[in-house]
Amino acid sequence: MFFSMSRGERPDWVPDTDHEAFTTYVMPGIPDPHHDGLPRPAPSAGVFAPSSAAVSAAKKLAARDYIDGILAGNRMMLARAITLIESNSERHLDLAQEVLAGVMHRAGNSVRLGITGVPGVGKSTFIESFGTWLCDENNKVAVLAVDPTSSISGGSILGDKTRMEQLSRHPNSFIRPSPSGGTLGGVARKSRETMLLCEAAGYDIILIETVGVGQSETLVHSMVDCFIVLMLAGAGDELQGIKKGIIELADLLLITKADGDNITRAQRAKAELSQVVRMLNCPTEGWKPQVLLTSSAANKGITDVWAAVGDYMKAGQKHGWLADKRRRQNVDWLKALVEEALKQSFQHHPAVGKILPAISAQVKEGRLPQMLALKQLMEAYRG
Repeated sequence: MFFSMSRGERPDWVPDTDHEAFTTYVMPGIPDPHHDGLPRPAPSAGVFAPSSAAVSAAKKLAARDYIDGILAGNRMMLARAITLIESNSERHLDLAQEVLAGVMHRAGNSVRLGITGVPGVGKSTFIESFGTWLCDENNKVAVLAVDPTSSISGGSILGDKTRMEQLSRHPNSFIRPSPSGGTLGGVARKSRETMLLCEAAGYDIILIETVGVGQSETLVHSMVDCFIVLMLAGAGDELQGIKKGIIELADLLLITKADGDNITRAQRAKAELSQVVRMLNCPTEGWKPQVLLTSSAANKGITDVWAAVGDYMKAGQKHGWLADKRRRQNVDWLKALVEEALKQSFQHHPAVGKILPAISAQVKEGRLPQMLALKQLMEAYRG
């Protein structure tokens, strides 16, 4: 519904008493159709500011605008670059790759932490406490929060930032919620590229929060240095540990909500999981996964987690497997890109698109076996 009001006029729904929680005036709209609505503060000395023509429309930004902004630590330009990287439009692909190539020399110097756990275990709450403490210790922290994409509507809520209110206000933090886009493994489709952009912007600790749907959260393990699994005492997670699954991939196991009446259950869960860890065949030389107790509400165990991460990184550097892990992850990234490119090529192939509706209808009605349908589609793709 549209209505007209003069500049500075108070709407009738505003409380009589002014309060900071309410918008008390209606301001005129922005006439420029290409303006994104963000305020444009005057640049201070030493802070990157793109030209006014470039700022007026994101689509007019050149690769050099993105690159200079990212390298200067400009959070607005970093956010825009991530949006560019996440775009599915083919017209953005070349520009996105040019931006990535221009900042690669500054990437790779962060501590990459993957954080997963079942829904309700307290991932966002832990990241809020952990990230805020890290920022207070003069670290720059980037949080990549992955939100599940609906298979019905195709949308995502992207509400993780609202649950990290204190961390989101810290000047040393950057929080980016992204949709999973249907990608399996609990991460977004462009999480790797986003991580590199954040590193180039000067963030020395990257926290990747996964979707958190259970034992499928394994792709993030191939993207990070240290894989942290959050467990909830008394919720059956101990059994999942015995069943291995994702637990044998963990470098750190954290029992969350270890406070109040739950402290006894948390201590018992820690003892049981410690026994499970001792039975696992850990392939990492010089490191055995640790089990720690944490309480984000009571702000306990946070420093112990960071100390354990430090011990893990030192062990990796001492025995050389941390650098090897990064090199293997680069190859995994290449394989993932190849798979994505082949998928896109197949889906947009003219010959495939021509026969796919008819073949799909036959498969749907049970008149054509799936393997025979695949053979016909591949023959059309190969020409």
